[in-house]
Amino acid sequence: MQKITYIVKNILIINIILFLMNSFFKLDLINVFGLRFIFSDFFSPYQFFTHIFIHANFMHLAGNMFALFFFGPALENIMGSKKFLFFYIFVGVSASLLYLMINYYEIKKIKNIYYQYLYNPTPEKFSMYINNFSFELYNIYYDFLDSFFSAPENKILIKKSKSIAYNLYKTKIDIPIVGASGVIFGILTAFAILFPNIELFILFIPIPIKAKYLAVFYGVYELYLAIQSNPSDNIAHFAHLGGILFAYFFIKYYKIN
Repeated sequence: MQKITYIVKNILIINIILFLMNSFFKLDLINVFGLRFIFSDFFSPYQFFTHIFIHANFMHLAGNMFALFFFGPALENIMGSKKFLFFYIFVGVSASLLYLMINYYEIKKIKNIYYQYLYNPTPEKFSMYINNFSFELYNIYYDFLDSFFSAPENKILIKKSKSIAYNLYKTKIDIPIVGASGVIFGILTAFAILFPNIELFILFIPIPIKAKYLAVFYGVYELYLAIQSNPSDNIAHFAHLGGILFAYFFIKYYKIN
C-alpha cells in the first residue's frame, strides 16, 4: 500500500469534515451545495464544484473515500499534486455536466406529460404520470387513484391530483445531486489505464481481478443500469459513465504514463 499523498489526504479531510458538520450540526449542506437541475429555482453555478465534496450518508461517503484512499495516491504520484487536483475537479465537473445534459431530456419528457395532464386531467393520465416516477409512488397513491377512477369528474380530486403532479415535478427538478462517485469512477478508470495488470481483491470475490477487467466490468454494468433507466433508481449512472469517459480523455490528452 502506498503512502497517502498530499491532495488525497486533504480531499479526504474536507469530505469527512463536511459530512460530520452536516450530520451533527444540521447545517443542511446537501441542499446548499448539492447540484440542482439547471432550471431549478435553487440552481447555482458553484454547485458544479461543491457537490463533489458532499455525501448523502455514511455508506456513500465511506465507499467513495475508501476508493480514493486506495487508488488516488498512485495517480497523484504519477501526475503530480497539481495535475491530480485538476484531474479530480475536471472529471467531477465534466461528469455532472454530462449527467445534467442527459437528464434534461428526461425532465423535458416529464414536463410535457405534466402539462398534458393539466390540460386534460383524467385518472388515466394521472396514473401514467405517476408511473414515470416510480412504482413505489403508484403504491403510495393507490387509494387516491382508486377514488379518482371512481369519480373522474370530482373537482376536489382533480384539484388534489394537480397539486400532487406539481409537487412531484418540482421535486424532480429540485432534488440535489451529491457525491464524488463520478470522480471515483474516473479514478478507477485512470488507475486501470496506467496499471492495467495490477491484481485487485474485491469483497466477496475470492480471486484477484486485474484492474483493466474490473474497470471494464464496472463500465459495462453502469451502462446497463443507465440504459435500463429504472424510475425508482436514484443513482446518477450517467455521471459515473461521464467520470469514466472524461478520465479516459484526460489520460490520453496529457499522455500520462
